[in-house]
Amino acid sequence: MTAHATPAAEESSERLCGLLAEFADAPALVEAARTVREAGIRRFDSHSPFPVHGIDGAMGIRPTVLPWLVMGAGVAGAIVALVMQWWTNAVDYPLNISGKPLFSLPANIPVTFELIILFSALTAFFGVLALNGLPRFHDPLSQSERFRRATADRFFISIDARDAAFDATRLRGLLEGAGATAVETVYEAPTAAQIPPVIYLAGIVVVSLALIPPLWIAKDRRSTSDTPRMHPVRDMDDQPRFQPQADTPLFANGQTMRLPVPGTIASGDLRDDDHFFRGTEGEQFVTTLPPQVQPVTLAFVQRGRERYDVYCAPCHGLAGAGDGITSVRALARPDSPGWVPPLSLHSLGVREQPIGKIFNSITNGIRTMPAYNAQIPPQDRWAIVVYVLALQRSQNAVLDDLPPEEREKLELRDFRN
Repeated sequence: MTAHATPAAEESSERLCGLLAEFADAPALVEAARTVREAGIRRFDSHSPFPVHGIDGAMGIRPTVLPWLVMGAGVAGAIVALVMQWWTNAVDYPLNISGKPLFSLPANIPVTFELIILFSALTAFFGVLALNGLPRFHDPLSQSERFRRATADRFFISIDARDAAFDATRLRGLLEGAGATAVETVYEAPTAAQIPPVIYLAGIVVVSLALIPPLWIAKDRRSTSDTPRMHPVRDMDDQPRFQPQADTPLFANGQTMRLPVPGTIASGDLRDDDHFFRGTEGEQFVTTLPPQVQPVTLAFVQRGRERYDVYCAPCHGLAGAGDGITSVRALARPDSPGWVPPLSLHSLGVREQPIGKIFNSITNGIRTMPAYNAQIPPQDRWAIVVYVLALQRSQNAVLDDLPPEEREKLELRDFRN
């Protein structure tokens, strides 16, 4: 509320807030601000629709301490993060993971960085509010019709009545002498600065909502349940269902677990190509490679060598002679008398086997050799078969294995010798 000359009765019911002076342009505002500051007034402010160059110096505004507060908060965040991680990882609950140090600065940098940002951001946000005296639920200047033009085309200086050097009569003359086009005395009704009821209502709602989590935790701590204590997302966990191995009156045998329908095959398990998946045709083992792996390429043979070195070489040896490191070690141990040495892949019995038989041995195992059908896909099993054939050929080659031109050169050399 504003007034130029109020009666004593009105003044007794309203609080004096200060003076509001209007100026025509920005230069007049800067000079008036300098005049007010030189007069010893410290609690005053300037209002302009746009930033005015030189107004800070004219008002004597000192640099804000907010950067120092933000820096202090960042340092505090770094200390809190490092101490928290050191305490939790190296003191309160130490875990030896692969011999790594319990506390290492590089490993703790991400959390430290996050807490630096968190503390700094919160300090900057709340620091701006605190240093500017915000939030304000009411400002007496907002009641002035003239002051509403401060965001459009007018310039103002407001002087707070709480200033130690405030004297309404003297300052009115000072402002008029500094070029003010109008000076108002600003009053405020006793009830104008009260917090709006909606703020109280919002506070009650926020506090009530904030009490829900701790009350929920307290309830769960005093009860027992077979589900997690905090389980807001049910994910169909509480739906009616049968438990494994439970009984039920719904079925004749009283069992809840049902057998699959006869002939049921899992998706992707219909392996009707016996040649490729089993190495057989009818009741006989095949003697040729399936079409899926033909023609045989060098990359396919190399794939077979890689898989052979992983799954077969530990027992059969890199060259297939049955001298793998696992077998040699087992034969050397006195506590393994029952170890059965693996067959050499170059023995006559193995070399005369159909390739389907070799594939079947890899798939289903034989004697003490385990089955590898769950570990090696069919394509790789055939690659191992091809590589085994290459190993056998390398150790048991015959003259007919050479190309004709090479065979002729060898025969000619033997004739000359």
